[in-house]
Amino acid sequence: MASDETGQVTGTKDKDYNIIWFAEACLSNALRLETYIADAERDGDQELADFFRRAQNESRKGAEQAKGLLRQRLTS
Repeated sequence: MASDETGQVTGTKDKDYNIIWFAEACLSNALRLETYIADAERDGDQELADFFRRAQNESRKGAEQAKGLLRQRLTS
């Protein structure tokens, strides 16, 4: 595990970059899961589609929480 701050490369402290990355990963996952839901539905597998919908909802929640943290940190 690296112990050096790499924010000098990005211009953003690592911990802040990590929140930004997490929000993007959650949003990207929510979009990807839309495809997985459609694939399951096309194959008539409602159980799997529902599973992916629940996962998509959790990804959305993670993104919203990350955006809230970013909002707090950018306005303080």
